[in-house]
Amino acid sequence: MRYRGARIQILDLPGIIEGAASGKGRGRQVISAARTCDLIMIVLDAGKPVTHKFLIERELYNFGIRLNEIPPDIQLRKKDKGGINIQELVPQTKGLTKEIATRILKEYRMSTVDVVLRENCTIDRFIDACDGKRTYIPGLYVLNKIDQITIEELDIIDQMDNYVPISSRDQWNIDDLMLSIWTKCNMIRIYPKPKGQIPDYDEPVVLHATNPTVEQFCNRLHKGIIPVFKYAWVWGTSVRHQPQKVGKDHVLQDEDIIQIVKGVLA
Repeated sequence: MRYRGARIQILDLPGIIEGAASGKGRGRQVISAARTCDLIMIVLDAGKPVTHKFLIERELYNFGIRLNEIPPDIQLRKKDKGGINIQELVPQTKGLTKEIATRILKEYRMSTVDVVLRENCTIDRFIDACDGKRTYIPGLYVLNKIDQITIEELDIIDQMDNYVPISSRDQWNIDDLMLSIWTKCNMIRIYPKPKGQIPDYDEPVVLHATNPTVEQFCNRLHKGIIPVFKYAWVWGTSVRHQPQKVGKDHVLQDEDIIQIVKGVLA
């Protein structure tokens, strides 16, 4: 599927049933494939979205997938000796105490570790940080068959977060769905410009990052560019002058044009 010049691959997975996280109905294989995606779209029947939504969320959670969450802002630094040292940079008001945190750390066999809590953390999020095997993926709920519900029911559904109502039969709101996919994946288009040529606006380089840098762009093209990188010329909204000479730490924005200048590898 192409959108805004980018190729978007959609993987249609079998439905998740109750008990999928424990292996029922080959659920572990299905959810394992979902862990590698940039976005999980959950297609629900607009007539009965809540029941199926909670079931799927529970199975994904039990498998270690955290939908629409950010990783805990917790630093765990193991050391050779010195015991457990917990430092709270913000007050902990959600039930996590130093005694509880110490017991959790010992459960995970962390007896000598420095812990820095940079957020007001719940016990569950602290466990996730200790486990280190959680996957944080944006999720989008696609409510199909809105042509079969009333305006009043649609107003109730509108209270949900991260959802897009559509009708696949009548092709309603498909453009909004595509835009939501683009936004949720944090995709931006960067147009490479070879020296003396015009950019190829049909084949942009698509980056998936909140604040992508020139270095990330170079690594997307080839890992061997950064060792010989000298500077870059950039046209677009991320610079004040057109063009502007920038380094590898410059943050790019959507539809910037970039020309890489290489030096000589010492």
